[in-house]
Amino acid sequence: MSPPEPFPLYHPADVRRAFSSDDATRRFAKVAQLEPGSRVLVLGCGPDGSAALLLAREMGCTVVAADTDDALLNPVRERVRAQGLAEQIEVRRVSLDALGLADGEFNGILIQGRVLYPLKATLANMRDLLSKRGRLGFTFPARVGRFAPKAAIDFWERRVAGPLLLPRELLQVVEGAGYEPESAESLHDAELDAHYRDIETFLSSVPGSQPAALREELALHRESNGKASVSYAFVVGRRKEQGEKPPASRDRG
Repeated sequence: MSPPEPFPLYHPADVRRAFSSDDATRRFAKVAQLEPGSRVLVLGCGPDGSAALLLAREMGCTVVAADTDDALLNPVRERVRAQGLAEQIEVRRVSLDALGLADGEFNGILIQGRVLYPLKATLANMRDLLSKRGRLGFTFPARVGRFAPKAAIDFWERRVAGPLLLPRELLQVVEGAGYEPESAESLHDAELDAHYRDIETFLSSVPGSQPAALREELALHRESNGKASVSYAFVVGRRKEQGEKPPASRDRG
């Protein structure tokens, strides 16, 4: 059994990230009620910066595209310049231990396909950065099958440093951390299988022990015979204030 992997969980830089399609970004923008002038943080933007570019180009948002390595950010800077979006997009290198961003600065925070912090740390670290009624959209592993093999549960609970939760349980944790839970979706089996095929192609050329946990994750996925018991979820919550009244019942009951 491999030792626990530190956060952020390793992900090959050149692999397309889960929930990073243009349609997924547009869905987040709709749920987050982003509009021209909204300020958005795309954290862990990766080398293509596609979400930041779309939010600026289509939604008129002002965006901070942030990641931890200039090698990842330099291609984003080139794309920003080429598309004439330098006035709307700031490309910033950050440390995950100390982001150096102002409290209440963002109407939306988007973390696509990367698991940067443990669950409760994600919620705590991002909440103060949001303005009132700002939305956080983030990716986290979730249990999706009725029955999960013990090996998969043990692996994932060690990897995320906590219990492996169903999407509805993730929403409960989101609520307890000071957010109004708004949506949760997970990769279905075909999407997850395609995601792992992409990762496997890149892992064959990655030396050393860094991707050991990801290789173990791939092996567990293959053992599932195409029916996943663990997937990745994308969760959206709105910053909620102390004493805020609950939303009106959707069924008018």
